[in-house]
Amino acid sequence: MNFILNPGFWELASFVVTALALPFAIFLFLYEQRKERDSEDEEAYQLLQNAYNDFLKIVLDNPDLQLRSATSRTDLSEEQKERALIIFEMLIALFERAYIVSYEPDLRGLPLRRWGSWDDYMREWCRRQDFYYLLPQLLRGEDEDFANYIRAIAEEERADKLLNIGHRE
Repeated sequence: MNFILNPGFWELASFVVTALALPFAIFLFLYEQRKERDSEDEEAYQLLQNAYNDFLKIVLDNPDLQLRSATSRTDLSEEQKERALIIFEMLIALFERAYIVSYEPDLRGLPLRRWGSWDDYMREWCRRQDFYYLLPQLLRGEDEDFANYIRAIAEEERADKLLNIGHRE
């Protein structure tokens, strides 16, 4: 028990804590913070995916609009046009939320893979002629960076579509 009263013991113990335990505690803290951040990112991704699935249920509840078909209908009644516009407004709001929550210019790894799903969804909808032509109206008042992003996607998809049509002839 005399070692407890020995100042040399306490100096050595202090050195051990400073040299080993403190860096380990900092590493452990940072590791837990990263794990928590990853968990929050995964939760946000799942919530957005669930919201998109809920959106698709709305699309399914409106089969007369044929929103999942390859071509858009041109013979919609005024009531059908209004429903389609509302559904597209819901979709734009969802895309904007996904963009704000998930997108960064230099994504890598899992965040990039997650964003790739949203980019695919946006491209798929931008290929639709009715959605494409409504974009200027749908993007009024939306986040400027998001609006620029989806406009660029829409133009890319439109150019690809026109290029593919030209190659078929």
